Amino acid sequence: MQKRVAPATPPAGQTPDLSTETGRELTADAAGAGKTPRTERGRKTMRAILDAAALEFGERGFHDASISGITRRAGVALGSFYTYFDSKDAVFRALVRDMSDQVRDHVAPGIRAAPDQLAAERAGLRDFIAFVRGHKELYRIIDESEFVDPESFRLHYSTTADRIAARLKAAAARGEVREDVSEIHAWALMGINVFLGLRYGVWEQDRSPADVADVIADMLAAGIGPRRP
Repeated sequence: MQKRVAPATPPAGQTPDLSTETGRELTADAAGAGKTPRTERGRKTMRAILDAAALEFGERGFHDASISGITRRAGVALGSFYTYFDSKDAVFRALVRDMSDQVRDHVAPGIRAAPDQLAAERAGLRDFIAFVRGHKELYRIIDESEFVDPESFRLHYSTTADRIAARLKAAAARGEVREDVSEIHAWALMGINVFLGLRYGVWEQDRSPADVADVIADMLAAGIGPRRP
């Protein structure tokens, strides 16, 4: 059953660590220990392997996926795979972190450009749903990581929640959101984004990302209690 994948968004006005606006470059986390590419050719090869792994795991699942399937999709030799990854588990673990980084980097520009925190939350959700529509394998991969690599699964969500909490507290200090925002609010926002991404990004596309984000922005601004005269 498909469940959860968090949009890992940085605070409004803050440049995310190790980010790129394209979301296609590599971070140190994407390679095995001591196997970070040192040349442009190596980075392109590793990028091709990770992109191929996303397709292989997304279509076949972790247990049915194979290293040979990944290398065929990537158009690289088996030896090139082992230059950067020791095993199928290792490339899967790297892929989870890489996909988390891609989400973060895709939504970062809209968040940074937002005039205030509520606008930033709207932009982040809008751009997350748009990203999911082009990368539906994201949900299956993150879901499977709960069982294949629980540490990466938990890290994906805990670091995302930490970023949200940090940006909410910064926004509270600026007077843009209520003063009592906490970790609970951060996890609640993450849950909203995760399941809206599933509903309007993976299952159906009957509402535009902007329309969905508008509804949530209004909910965040006004709450869900009865409107007072």
